[in-house]
Amino acid sequence: MARGAVMSTSRMVGVDVGGTFTDVFVLNETDGTATVAKVPTTRPDQSGGFLDGIRQDIKDLRHIAVVVHGTTAGTNALLERKGAKIGIITTQGLRDVLEMRRRDRPRTWGLRGDFEPVVDREHRLEVPERTLADGTIRTPVDLDAVRTAAQQLMDAGCQAIAILFANSYANPENEAAAVKAVRAIWPNAHVSASCEILPEIREFERFSTTALNAYLQPEVSGYLERLETALTQGGFGGEFMIVQSNGGVMGVDTACRLPVRTALSGPAAGVIAAGYIAQNAGFDNVITGDMGGTSFDVSLIAGGQSMLSPQTSIDFGMVVRTPMIEITTIGAGGGSIACVDKGGLLNIGPESAGSDPGPVAYGQGNDRPTVTDANVVLGRIAPDNPIGGKLDRLDINAAERAIDIHVGQPLNLDTMQAAEAILRIANSRMAGAIRLVSIERGFDPKHFAFMPFGGGGALHAGAMLADVGIARAIVPRYPGVTSAMGCVIADMRQDFVQTINSLVDTLDESALGRFMQSHVDQGMQMLDAAQTRFDARENMFELDMAYIGQTHTVSVAIEVQIDDGRVVCPTKTQIAGAFDIAYQSTYGRLLAKGTRRILNLRSAVIGKRPKFDLKTMAPTSTQAPTPKATRKVHFGDTWHDTVIYDRLELPVGSRIHGPAILEQPDTTVLIEPGLQGRVDPFGNTIIEAIGAHHE
Repeated sequence: MARGAVMSTSRMVGVDVGGTFTDVFVLNETDGTATVAKVPTTRPDQSGGFLDGIRQDIKDLRHIAVVVHGTTAGTNALLERKGAKIGIITTQGLRDVLEMRRRDRPRTWGLRGDFEPVVDREHRLEVPERTLADGTIRTPVDLDAVRTAAQQLMDAGCQAIAILFANSYANPENEAAAVKAVRAIWPNAHVSASCEILPEIREFERFSTTALNAYLQPEVSGYLERLETALTQGGFGGEFMIVQSNGGVMGVDTACRLPVRTALSGPAAGVIAAGYIAQNAGFDNVITGDMGGTSFDVSLIAGGQSMLSPQTSIDFGMVVRTPMIEITTIGAGGGSIACVDKGGLLNIGPESAGSDPGPVAYGQGNDRPTVTDANVVLGRIAPDNPIGGKLDRLDINAAERAIDIHVGQPLNLDTMQAAEAILRIANSRMAGAIRLVSIERGFDPKHFAFMPFGGGGALHAGAMLADVGIARAIVPRYPGVTSAMGCVIADMRQDFVQTINSLVDTLDESALGRFMQSHVDQGMQMLDAAQTRFDARENMFELDMAYIGQTHTVSVAIEVQIDDGRVVCPTKTQIAGAFDIAYQSTYGRLLAKGTRRILNLRSAVIGKRPKFDLKTMAPTSTQAPTPKATRKVHFGDTWHDTVIYDRLELPVGSRIHGPAILEQPDTTVLIEPGLQGRVDPFGNTIIEAIGAHHE
């Protein structure tokens, strides 16, 4: 990116591109004020909506210091199988590892199941080489065979290539030599090596992650390069960064090299923002619910910490082993389509109307009802006040006809009953996702607050309190653009992993220390190269450990002292003690005669970016809240006279008893009968039962 002289660059911009809307959050660092925008996502090239959203507030891009982007380009390419045509060069005998996987099945109880890896078998080529598990090279790599295979894949039209050798985590010499030979003749930079992407034991996970990285490189790097070019042509000369799945950010060059780390990028930004908002509001335990046009994404924050998982499966068989915020996604967004199946059961999603054509009420060609259509028909969304700014009015009559034809008549329900049924099913599915991340993992939802965000989340907050038993909900000041806000808040982070594979009793402490030092040095170089300011720099270290004979590991956080940039490695005794604490906490007991084993070292280097004071977004009005209108809204089996407020004008301390609707440009907040909303000092709306005790 061109970095030249720029004008007064005081704005930080976060952009989250979703399936239906592109959300923009602009922070003016000079005075702490913020503005938001929500525009329809443009397809197939999302860069149009990206720039259109920014220009809603900033016409001259030279005023921008930093743009941080949460992207779904990688996730969509995986889910839709629209990545590049790629090839693989691997060790003799291992060409089918990606297809055999872990011998799992798409359906647990099914005897049949189909799976096609992202690379065809004819493009998975083998070469002579062998490295043993202890790092010994039994057979040096045949570089002539490597060059021949690479040429064969180029001739076949492959756009990217992955080099996947056995045990390269233990000794990368063979793989590194092959990569050097391939890069000398490959026509582009899309060459992925497993020793660079994931130097970690477990063959399939290493192969899968590296292959998916290659599969995404042309798509994601092309998309980011188009964005970068468009920003530069518009005068932007600041820093362009991308949100990672772990909730941190990275430079665009790193994202182009490691696109697999962008899977679930946008939802991760939302969780980061939710955690920051909740912590400021005094809530350490939060369950987040991001409801956009296509999906409902749920995550859990306990004790102020997001849950990180070392591995996830984007779809069946497509395993990505890189740190990710744990997010459960279901097809229950505002655009999710409702239908009655052949058995007479009402279903919601996973198919979505997205932004084009969108819900029936949008009047753009869709004739099948969605969750948004049900909310419109029941009076919960104002037909004359649609979010997104592109439509003047929603077609409520068309929505009613679609619900009646596709749901009401098949189920012998009138239109209002059918619309209520659509919402009940959608709410039930969302409640199930919340139980999955809480109750089924040992967390009592009564001890958590629910934070709904996204364009549609705040319409369903009351239902989640009733269905799951959560005491209260926290609706952020700008729920429709929370993920975009998270882009601005997220810290810069680089994760590293290295297999150790040693018993604690025989651990080479100096070797472990060298790996730690290498990770710290690489991470600090990354932070030094970033043209941005950090309030602090942190290092985190974990060990994947287990007893000998066990397959599953526990994550053991270890305290590591760093003096003047030099790592002081913990002792074997300290590591053993930390493992005992972690294992006892996880399983409730220790194995008295068990031998402790270290499998992997995981490190993270974090640059803490400056945070802004959320109170700057709080309402400044001191006037008593006055309804701007009243309209009929359907709850249960009857209509209620419901007061309508302009939410952004409600002063701090306001209390609104349901039924009530709070409207703002990026979302609609529904307060159901029996509930009340109160505005906290940060402009959040706390929804709880009338008369509830305030913690």
